[in-house]
Amino acid sequence: MKLPKFSMGIGDRFGCQGVAQLKAMRLAQAEGIDVTPVWNKSYREHSIIGTQPTDVRRQADAAVAALQWDRPYFVDADHVHLKTIDGFLECSDFFTLDVAEAIEQAAPDDDIEAFCRRNERFIGTLEIPGLDAPFTVTRQDIKRIADKFLFAVKEAGRIYRRILEQRPADAFVTEVSMDETDIPQSPAEMFFILSAIAAEGIPAQTIAPRFSGRFNKGVDYVGDPAQFEAEFRADIAVIAHAVKTFGLPDNLKLSVHSGSDKFSIYPAIRRAMRDFNAGVHLKTAGTTWLEELIGLALADAEGLDLAKAIYAESLAHFDDLCAPYAAVIDIDKTRLPSEQTVADWDGQRFAAALRHDPTCDDYNPDFRQLIHVGYKIAAQMGTRYTDRLTRFAEQIGPHVTDNIYRRHILPVFGAA
Repeated sequence: MKLPKFSMGIGDRFGCQGVAQLKAMRLAQAEGIDVTPVWNKSYREHSIIGTQPTDVRRQADAAVAALQWDRPYFVDADHVHLKTIDGFLECSDFFTLDVAEAIEQAAPDDDIEAFCRRNERFIGTLEIPGLDAPFTVTRQDIKRIADKFLFAVKEAGRIYRRILEQRPADAFVTEVSMDETDIPQSPAEMFFILSAIAAEGIPAQTIAPRFSGRFNKGVDYVGDPAQFEAEFRADIAVIAHAVKTFGLPDNLKLSVHSGSDKFSIYPAIRRAMRDFNAGVHLKTAGTTWLEELIGLALADAEGLDLAKAIYAESLAHFDDLCAPYAAVIDIDKTRLPSEQTVADWDGQRFAAALRHDPTCDDYNPDFRQLIHVGYKIAAQMGTRYTDRLTRFAEQIGPHVTDNIYRRHILPVFGAA
């Protein structure tokens, strides 16, 4: 099973927008842009909402059948660990092996020594096509990288072999994720991480590194876009060289866990893909749920009241909702409107505050981030929320489709 060159991870918290999401890929297809959909949902999201991994498979299959989609598509077991993977094994065909928490844990001395011996041929000057300058490698460098990353790669190997107990090797796509950590991996570190992945026998088709800057949920990139572009291009060059050097899959590509809406770096991703003839897996997160609320707020008074109630409860439970996402949100509470202020808004005003349009004076990124993590409130409402998604499907769907197509697919995968 091979992941095509351009793919996009699409989350759907409540499992009602599969058709609307796939319509965005249909629009792209009509423009000659082939983007493979990968529906993703993490163990944490399933736990909060009360769904199961099989629900995502059913949703994806139903959307594909409804639109008669005849291209590849995947269902991602998103950010799985050994303790959480079992429920995903039967229904997923894409596995994001999250080993960020294992970074800097100590591997056994024998494993470190074997890693150093295996890579001592690179000691000296290592030139990689596409990099502006070679980098110098010492044995101390190799050991330092092993000390930091080898245990994490070994953990990825353990997860991968757990999948192999249930699935044939050619029946799923493997991604190794190291993005949920504080410090970006350098090009040299990336090269030797890929060496370890190959030695572990993991046929990774995507790898998700940590880049500089902040990738907060649902809002734009916080950092220097030029620095991101330099890192992204360097990683593409390193991957191409590692594929040839270590015999990794020839379609191995970067995965950018964007948190969605990283508008300021989308041009850099597009330029780099064009210049290197490279692919990318762009993983979005949660903005479909925000488009649902926008659609509800604009649908009628009942939908708007529900959207306002979700914000009010999110504001009341601010600390509990934000704590699990502290590393990927930055909310200034002084810029959050009060419950009373929002109660006076009409649907257009609510939608304008929530919709990610930096040119709009009413857009409020703090409001948006809080509601982004407030899906737990909607989940606790049960059918009070989900029944309205069904009732207002025709009003909500176009917002979901437009968000994916116009704000994500065209800027990243469209013509330069």
